[in-house]
Amino acid sequence: MTNEDLVLDEFKKLVGQQMEPEVWEAGREHIKWFAQAIGDSNPLWQDKAYAAKSRYKNIIAPPLFLVDSGLVKLVGRLVDMAPHLANINGGTEIEYFRPIEAGDTITTVAKLADAQMKTGKAGSLIFLVFEVTYTNQRGELVAILRNTFIRR
Repeated sequence: MTNEDLVLDEFKKLVGQQMEPEVWEAGREHIKWFAQAIGDSNPLWQDKAYAAKSRYKNIIAPPLFLVDSGLVKLVGRLVDMAPHLANINGGTEIEYFRPIEAGDTITTVAKLADAQMKTGKAGSLIFLVFEVTYTNQRGELVAILRNTFIRR
């Protein structure tokens, strides 16, 4: 049994198990900072007066805000489990149900949805698919994010 097989066996034990929920606030300044960092000047993300006149009545977060705010600790956990393996982002898909408004308290719950090994020209690769759900303080589903990490 190879080292990759042993690591894969450890990951497979975690498939379906939810990780500890994380709770964080989508603060107006954090949203504004994120929008500026990605060069998105949409006033819905930054201008309180403009947003107040919109159908949302509040500043909302850009769609990719979830990736910044929801995956950072998840990646850290993944690396800690097998620090000798490299991480490659194999893709992210997000299904949105409602916008995140400034001031929302978001609960993020992640679980490992799949773990498998594939062999190709580069050798053995471990594919891990995480599913992360985001709900707001009213218990409303905001989004579901699915991210594939490739470990080598």
